Amino acid sequence: MSSAEVLVDAFGRIKEAVSAAVDGLTAQELAHRADLEANSIAWLVWHLARIQDDHIADAAQAEQVWTSAGWTGRFGLPFDPTATGYGQTPEEVAAVRVDSPLLLTGYYDAVHAVTVRYVERLRDEDLSRVVDERWDPPVTLGVRLVSIIADDLQHAGQAAYLRGIVTRAGVQAESSSETVTNS
Repeated sequence: MSSAEVLVDAFGRIKEAVSAAVDGLTAQELAHRADLEANSIAWLVWHLARIQDDHIADAAQAEQVWTSAGWTGRFGLPFDPTATGYGQTPEEVAAVRVDSPLLLTGYYDAVHAVTVRYVERLRDEDLSRVVDERWDPPVTLGVRLVSIIADDLQHAGQAAYLRGIVTRAGVQAESSSETVTNS
């Protein structure tokens, strides 16, 4: 198995985890936050997709799917188009609301397709290319890709965990101070 095949497999696992975390949820369930400082499922999935989109586009020296395919307008978020969720305030996290999980999976699936097209062409020697000199040591493409995979899987796992809490407890409130009631 080549390095590229391993990477394609890893990104495929993220796609499966994202779908499993959001499929069938309501807008209210996707927006639920365990408390006012917590992330929602919608924010976690949007953020992991934005980071992957941003980092893959940078590595491939291409435009992000977020802007090139019109996802910015479809989401209608009150952020700068370059926002990825990194360092956002609790109020900004709360602003990530979607009517359907299909918006989240649609965007992630588009990012995934671009990601797979990029990584499946990589040769082992490509993974040593420095893609970020702001760090010491500088970040190589291989390290960046592993970082994306690790971060995305963590966020997808967080979304899946929150899904379990939300669906088992039965989310009742719609306000920003949502509560969970036991059923």
